[in-house]
Amino acid sequence: MTYILPPLNALRAFEAAARHLSFKLAAHELHVTPAAVGQQVKALEARLGVRLFERLHKQLVLTAAGQAYLPEISDGFRRIADATAQLKPVGAVLLQLGVHGSFDLRRLELEAFRASHAEIGLRVLQPAGLHELIEGKVDVLIARGLGNHPGYRCDRVTEGSGLGDWLIAPAGTADCPEISSFRDWLRALPVENSLALHRRRVVGIVRS
Repeated sequence: MTYILPPLNALRAFEAAARHLSFKLAAHELHVTPAAVGQQVKALEARLGVRLFERLHKQLVLTAAGQAYLPEISDGFRRIADATAQLKPVGAVLLQLGVHGSFDLRRLELEAFRASHAEIGLRVLQPAGLHELIEGKVDVLIARGLGNHPGYRCDRVTEGSGLGDWLIAPAGTADCPEISSFRDWLRALPVENSLALHRRRVVGIVRS
């Protein structure tokens, strides 16, 4: 069977831009220029014969076609990543965790996490904040403050109300296997670690 596929680089550019709703952030993730991402997306739209984005003033919005296309393309890339991980399971997926400066890493029991999740290579950056998450330097962040950041999934780490520690991940990647595994790890930690995650907050989509 011969698969009729658009250029894979163009699909990667679309998928990253659609997750971030930003050519700039997609370019940072893919290590190319924003212009290159825009050109790849434009070429993909021409190939498909449909518009995937509405390019507004300082804002990128998915069209109905783009909204329908994104989950299927993301799922396809995830399946490829999962299949690759099965060929090389030890540390095949890198999870970059950012942590704010005053957080005690001993609470996370990271060595035990590494031992029980050999397929995930865990790298920790401390101190780190929203800037590092937005710039793509970390994949998920434990931040101090209020968990209300449009375009990001925010789960409470410490119990209580008001200021606290939050696990923050981009909405487009918040449910990828490695981040889900780390979130589940936090939920399973002993209550005395003060890491019981509260229920998911509903957030919107980031605009660029």
